[in-house]
Amino acid sequence: MPELEGQTVVVIGGSAGIGFETARRAAEQGAEVVLAGRDPERLERAAGEVGAARTAAFDAYDFEALRQFFEQQPGRIDHVMVTAGGPSYGPLLEMDAERIRDAVSDHIVLALEVARHARPRMSAGGALVLMGGTGGRRISRELGIASAATAALPVFTATLALELAPVRVNLIAAGFVDTPLSASLLGEGLEARRQELRETLPIGRVVAPADIAALAVHLMANTAITGATYDIDGGQQFVA
Repeated sequence: MPELEGQTVVVIGGSAGIGFETARRAAEQGAEVVLAGRDPERLERAAGEVGAARTAAFDAYDFEALRQFFEQQPGRIDHVMVTAGGPSYGPLLEMDAERIRDAVSDHIVLALEVARHARPRMSAGGALVLMGGTGGRRISRELGIASAATAALPVFTATLALELAPVRVNLIAAGFVDTPLSASLLGEGLEARRQELRETLPIGRVVAPADIAALAVHLMANTAITGATYDIDGGQQFVA
């Protein structure tokens, strides 16, 4: 029997990359999938490809829209994955106070608001799956505040897991993943980065969105896992 047969999975940031692949895999495992994101056209295309039951276009950082989204869901929700948002990099003294606050708190505040509004609709034993990273664990001037933001997420995840129980909370800490976002950030340097990783990573290849999706669905299906952080970077943090 498929691992998520008869369950409902909400993916926030589900129109591309990691979110899209997670939605696809969840659907393959029997789940009814609900996609949320900012771009209505991309959402509709993604929904058609994965066979999503419903879509909702809104900015996840609009917390009133986020509240309404969860209140309007017609039934119980089993699992929620949050892939929206991205890291901030840069030397600390070159960032003003507002940017520092945003860089440190964005992921935490978004996850907290998702948890707050999703909890009344979620099934006991369901899962909230969050995204973090391993790259920020290295301390450098270029990474700047990203290291502090990265370090906060595992502790936040474990604490939230205690408060949200019996709903489970887990964190996926990824390294470089070959997504459209990575392509837009690296531009012409994308292929060089891919080749560098093929030559240096212990796994001998670049981590793909499907790799993250496989782990995300496992964290949804395995009801014994909560408060945990799972690294998935192909060994990048050990050879960087």
